[in-house]
Amino acid sequence: MEKDQVVLELQHISKSFPGVKALDDVNFQLKKGTVHVLCGENGAGKSTLMKIIDGVYQADEGELFINGEKTLIKDPLHAKENGIAMIFQELSYVPDLTLEENLCLGNWPKKGAKIDWKAIRRRTVELLEQEGLDYAPDVKLRSLSVSDIQMIEILKAVSYDAKIIIMDEPTSAITNKEVEILFKKIAELKARGASIIYISHKMDEIFRIADEITIFRDGKSIITKDAKELTVDQVVEHMVGRKIDNQYPKEEIPIGDEILRVEGLNQPGVFKNVNFKVNAGEIIGFAGLMGAGRTEIMRAVFGLDPYESGKIWIDGKEVQNKNVRQSIKNGLAMLTEDRRRTGIIPILSVKFNTTLATLDKVIYKGKLHAREENHIVKDACDSMNVKTPNLDAAIANLSGGNQQKVVLAKWLICDPKVLIADEPTRGIDVGAKREIYELMSKFASKGKGIIMISSELPELIGICDRIYIVSEGSIAGMLSRSEFSQESIMQFAVSNVQ
Repeated sequence: MEKDQVVLELQHISKSFPGVKALDDVNFQLKKGTVHVLCGENGAGKSTLMKIIDGVYQADEGELFINGEKTLIKDPLHAKENGIAMIFQELSYVPDLTLEENLCLGNWPKKGAKIDWKAIRRRTVELLEQEGLDYAPDVKLRSLSVSDIQMIEILKAVSYDAKIIIMDEPTSAITNKEVEILFKKIAELKARGASIIYISHKMDEIFRIADEITIFRDGKSIITKDAKELTVDQVVEHMVGRKIDNQYPKEEIPIGDEILRVEGLNQPGVFKNVNFKVNAGEIIGFAGLMGAGRTEIMRAVFGLDPYESGKIWIDGKEVQNKNVRQSIKNGLAMLTEDRRRTGIIPILSVKFNTTLATLDKVIYKGKLHAREENHIVKDACDSMNVKTPNLDAAIANLSGGNQQKVVLAKWLICDPKVLIADEPTRGIDVGAKREIYELMSKFASKGKGIIMISSELPELIGICDRIYIVSEGSIAGMLSRSEFSQESIMQFAVSNVQ
């Protein structure tokens, strides 16, 4: 590849935050018309490097070149002017604005001194038709699902006609059908000469679309090779610095008495006649196509959303989970699918976010018991191997995977009888996933129950004892461990689809 075909180059990039060196003498090249995949554990420095390219951060040391010309990217608007667009792992949108308004943020077409709303509508309709997306231009993003918003973020990046597109975990919250649309779009962009930096923890994706792979570890770029020169095992070993022999560490845990039973749960238009149970020591999976109703069922069980009829028993006693406070008191906890919207308070500290659901443990007799709080949070974060400069650091400064670990720690401090985990490993690297699986097994071994919603069938098959499959708002089937296969799960998942 000739030098003039390198569209982006970073030389000797270093970046530090209080208490941590995020990037240490990193070198990176992106070639025209290629997909360059970045791999690495959470906190390895991938997203920090991308934010330097996008102008969100400024490097402490090093230089950046675009088409061979030394450039200082001052901010994201300046990045766009230089043909760079970024799709963030944590979705960046304004929920109370419409789809068309979100697409035009920072780039409002004008007619004289006024915003040209007709041009905005025309451009939005053209883009939606071009990308084959069936959304109304005036729909507010607050009313859409995570997967819908992810597709719109991708649409926004494409709308800039960027020559360099950064995609940070773009498939973490979209359906298989939407993944195919994205990969088709990536092929089209490559054919037009665009270059793509793609961050993902999904090995099947990486080897499907990558031309080159760079692996990060502890803020350093460890190795760069053509994708065809690497195997999955080699990538994982370079990422974590060791071999991972068993990706799904399933322990044999004795199954105890019933902890949770749900019967006849109904919410018209959302789900109907839902029946399931969880026993002590069990990890129960909930599978199904995105939009099938898995999350909606669990939100109702946890008291986040209402249900019209049905009964819930915990330890043989019928309960009314009308709100989250009541659910926690009854022994339930729920890790929600979108940590940014419903899992963390980004501007507050790791410490505060960790004790958010159990403030009564650290605030009593009219005062905050700081020493006790520090002890609780340190133990919880150490057990989760949370990488943070200190407990007072803003949680927004942590990587997505470490934020997820803090959210999980928050709920485990509650010592619930049943933990509902909605996509708990989304956007998390291979090593951190294994840590979470081990933690879930340890939790179950204490006689607790776990409900795990996941769109990744291999992990459900790998660690669950039973799997319920949801289709069109109903439980279409249930499989025991000896019956598990991706084919049998998918047969149930599409059984009610018209």
